Amino acid sequence: MSTSEIATVLAWHDALNDGDLDTLLQLSSDDVEIGAPQGAAQGLAALRDWADDAETTLTPGRMYVHHGVVVCEETATGGVVPDTAGEGGVMAIAFRVVEDHVVSVFVHPSIDGALAATGLELSDLVDS
Repeated sequence: MSTSEIATVLAWHDALNDGDLDTLLQLSSDDVEIGAPQGAAQGLAALRDWADDAETTLTPGRMYVHHGVVVCEETATGGVVPDTAGEGGVMAIAFRVVEDHVVSVFVHPSIDGALAATGLELSDLVDS
């Protein structure tokens, strides 16, 4: 487990939730991939558009980490809660972090789906 990967993902959340797009973009690779059940996009311009449209606060919960992949259980509130979110706005996001930059962000309807898609296991849970 790398505390650097976790710190990057937490800083990414802070920037998104604070509407600090400059920091959000600095924490992301130039060719960042963004994916959700509704579609996918790539690049910083796509990330900026996604963040501008979201107007949603994402609160990370349980985190699972292994070899540069961080899966966060998320509670989405305010703004536009994604259709994929489950009861109470709970969903999951899988991040890939390379050299302290987020290179991919994939939204999943559930933590189980995100873990299955990334190959992470319950044993990859980070102790809080």
